[in-house]
Amino acid sequence: MGIGAAWNQEESLAYGIPFPTNKERLLKLEEAIQIVRRMWTEEESAPTFNGKYYQINNAYCNPKPIQKPSPPIMIGGGGERYTLKMVAKYADACNLFGSAETVKRKLSILREHCKSVGRDYDSILKTNLGFIVIENDKEKVEKRVQQISKVMPEELVREFMIQGTPEDVMKQIELLEEVGIQYLIVDLEPYRESEALEIFGNNVVKKLSKS
Repeated sequence: MGIGAAWNQEESLAYGIPFPTNKERLLKLEEAIQIVRRMWTEEESAPTFNGKYYQINNAYCNPKPIQKPSPPIMIGGGGERYTLKMVAKYADACNLFGSAETVKRKLSILREHCKSVGRDYDSILKTNLGFIVIENDKEKVEKRVQQISKVMPEELVREFMIQGTPEDVMKQIELLEEVGIQYLIVDLEPYRESEALEIFGNNVVKKLSKS
């Protein structure tokens, strides 16, 4: 189960969903994760939880999940003071965003949080979400990146985009692996997703799976 504190205020307000402060969303997230875990794992009793934002009273969850002790919980986000500490306390996996350099720093901070709460750092699956622009022709990639840069800040392009030929993309993925990422989640260009997926699958995934 993937869960986070949310970030897209425009999307929330479009559907009439309140969008509180960052701190409040993080506190709500922590309470929600505790409730979900207890609902899934407490076999003999119906959990009660009295938080600041959420309360349940002898709430049942039947049938229980098939996975034991519970389905893995992934927390998305890289906030260094709160989100990564929540990962250390509650999560089975984290989903980070950013370049290899950024991810390396955040994983170092996660390791320190794990020490502070007595958690085995290696028990947490480290994943990364990246937006991939891939093409066999390097010039075509550069043109598309230029187009994307007109609507996306340069910093976001640099941090979140994995771009280039299959060889370029593979090198960037390998850098993420070197800093500790174990699993890559990718977004592809929506208007050419099938074509990009074919190139990525045949020229990157297959080669990485053999290495």
